[in-house]
Amino acid sequence: MELTVRAAQHVDAAAWAEIYNQGIEDRQATFETEPRTGADLMKQIERTIVAERDGRVVGWAGIVPYSPREVYAGVGEFSIYVERSARGGGIGQRLLTQLAVFAESQGYHKLTAKIFPENEASLALMRSCGFRDVGVHRRHALLDGAWRDVVVVELLLGPAAR
Repeated sequence: MELTVRAAQHVDAAAWAEIYNQGIEDRQATFETEPRTGADLMKQIERTIVAERDGRVVGWAGIVPYSPREVYAGVGEFSIYVERSARGGGIGQRLLTQLAVFAESQGYHKLTAKIFPENEASLALMRSCGFRDVGVHRRHALLDGAWRDVVVVELLLGPAAR
């Protein structure tokens, strides 16, 4: 079973949204609570890669600008999601490694994300790919009426990493 990582395409929209919606349902990866459609995700298609196995999208990773301020133009906040049935098989590591290469080629010098501390698998993935923990934002936002903390992680790219 060959795993391919490539740029997202419009035909990936439904699978991409389905995987993201699993993350929303699980309540361990995002503060979002409303399901998304493929159309909702299309605005970031140029900054998204997907993992495909046997012709089926099984994961995705994407970058959004960290801030609209020009001074932060090289900082990207990323998301990564793997289909439930495919988790734990190295797809996340492959996606994250490729996302770093893609981000650097797009002029980013840093990737950052906020991870729920309870999401130990995601934190382990980040650390295995060279991300470092920056700190914890306590009570960052409410999810289902409960305050949730997030661990901030970052990876320096290109000249910033040297």
